[in-house]
Amino acid sequence: MKKTMLLVVAAMLAALTVTAQDWAKARLEKSPRHLEWVKVKHGDREVNCFIAYPEVKDKATAVVVIHEIFGLTDWVRGVADQLAEAGYIAIAPDLLFDGANGGTAELVKAGKDVRQAIQSLPPDQITADLNAAVDYVAGLPACNGKVVVGGFCWGGSQSFRFATNSKKIKAAFPFYGSGPENEADIARISCPVYGFYGGNDARVNATIPTSTELMKKAGKTYEPVTYDGAGHGFMRAGEAPDTNDANKKGREEGWKRWKELLKKI
Repeated sequence: MKKTMLLVVAAMLAALTVTAQDWAKARLEKSPRHLEWVKVKHGDREVNCFIAYPEVKDKATAVVVIHEIFGLTDWVRGVADQLAEAGYIAIAPDLLFDGANGGTAELVKAGKDVRQAIQSLPPDQITADLNAAVDYVAGLPACNGKVVVGGFCWGGSQSFRFATNSKKIKAAFPFYGSGPENEADIARISCPVYGFYGGNDARVNATIPTSTELMKKAGKTYEPVTYDGAGHGFMRAGEAPDTNDANKKGREEGWKRWKELLKKI
């Protein structure tokens, strides 16, 4: 019992540490772009989503951003803003939102274990929420109709999984997330998948060979790139003020590659 309580406390502290991203919040507050919250409804459910709009003349491609296992944090919203800065509409759904608990921020304030809550989400509900986000953003007057998906950590795995369930997205960008292991699931993928991995992330990287083999066997495009010395979560850690050089370099190179790939959509 004591060990279990310690694990719960540790998980809560980890969530609070990642959520308390003052540096990310400060950057958001200085953004000159239009940022807003919208509730996307589908069936009996609605999902609170953060949207960032680019300052561009023409209609833009949209990116659905899937958050980490820590939920929709200030850093994830910051990623959406940085995508808008690069010229893309970005929508980040809070997959923990259910109308009753208020989503990530409320769960953290209440001292709930956000990671456990995310791990308890029904896969079909996640897919339905993401489908709703795709349909919503694709229908915006400022969108050119093209939508891609990208996610981090837990969200990286979900972005790979979502590619097996959506024919509407033009590409999937999983950041340090594992891929599906079922051939039938892989066979349903209809878009290219571009992976981003940290060199010091053996747990996730151990899944890359399987994903490579399955995607190749199915005739699908899968291009993983590993950034030497970077750890799991390097896109977030590399932006933090107390980061190390490897994470910072991995983040910079990851962002450069991501933007180059997005230009080709």
